[in-house]
Amino acid sequence: MISKEVIAMGVIVLVTMIFSACIMPFMKKIAHHIGAIDYPSKKEGNRHIHQKATPKLGGVGIFLAFLFGYMLFGHHSIKMNAILIGSFIIVLTGIIDDIKPIKASQKLIGQVIAALIIACYGKILLQNISAFGYVIDFGIFAYPITVIFIVACVNIINLIDGIDGLSGGISSIFYLTVGIISLSQARYGSLEILLAFIMLGATLGFLIHNFNPASIFAGDCSMFMGFLIAVITLLGFKATALTSFFIPIIILIIPILDTCFAIIRRKLKGKPIFSADKDHIHHQLIKMNLSQKTTVLIIYFVDLLFAIATLIYALKDPKIGMLIYIVLFVIILIFVCNTNIISDKLPKKLKKITKTKK
Repeated sequence: MISKEVIAMGVIVLVTMIFSACIMPFMKKIAHHIGAIDYPSKKEGNRHIHQKATPKLGGVGIFLAFLFGYMLFGHHSIKMNAILIGSFIIVLTGIIDDIKPIKASQKLIGQVIAALIIACYGKILLQNISAFGYVIDFGIFAYPITVIFIVACVNIINLIDGIDGLSGGISSIFYLTVGIISLSQARYGSLEILLAFIMLGATLGFLIHNFNPASIFAGDCSMFMGFLIAVITLLGFKATALTSFFIPIIILIIPILDTCFAIIRRKLKGKPIFSADKDHIHHQLIKMNLSQKTTVLIIYFVDLLFAIATLIYALKDPKIGMLIYIVLFVIILIFVCNTNIISDKLPKKLKKITKTKK
């Protein structure tokens, strides 16, 4: 029998999803009115592959759905105040960039300010980690470590937002998985479980309009989804064992690896790490003559496998979960070795090695 807590979370998801889906047409009109439009570009390095001008304020719609969900189901607290203020700064930074692009360093300032509010005002901190029988207390360094973690999550989601439905889908899988874990661990009434299900509804409503062919993009306000991912992780898994902190992180392994590959790739090419290019994981799949829709569904599928492995690891059998992780990482390694996601030279070298052995 379904418990009343599960029904309550289902109601939260449904209400926020309906609100999010209904507000997106208005966000499209506002985006056209203020000029927050993403025009197709053939400039080298442009990571977007759409063919028509598309409004960009979908992330603002997600934020408004989040506010609506909080007003209906949330409770006032200092932590929630910090989350609301930090979220507003992140979204405002995104709106400014969507109307008139700003430098990466200027966006970083907004991200750091939002993260500082979470750490210093909300006192939502990664305070210590225990591993192998030892406890590492970060002390005063908990503040910079927390800020770095939040900024990293913000940019990880923002950097993968280059194909219809990708950032919203990956974020939805995260919110759903963390929500299931929290329900299974009976964290009823906790702030992290409330935020997870509010955000799940908000992103699902957005995906109705953002899945290929997308009629609206999240724009740089996609940073908001990453911001809440960081906050939910810190609320539910702070000051805990390394293996427990590892749980929410592994759900994001696809965007994390994609970001790491991008940094390595750009460093090898002598380019700034925040420069755009068309060598991300989704671009590699599209180069294999897969459609945008098929590409994003493949990435969803792999991310869901990691999410399922995480649920098994956290709630059932850690050994089986770890075994699935290893298999998935081997598959990703094979994919990396046969594409130019890190370097154009890597696949060529492997082909030469294969020919030599033959």
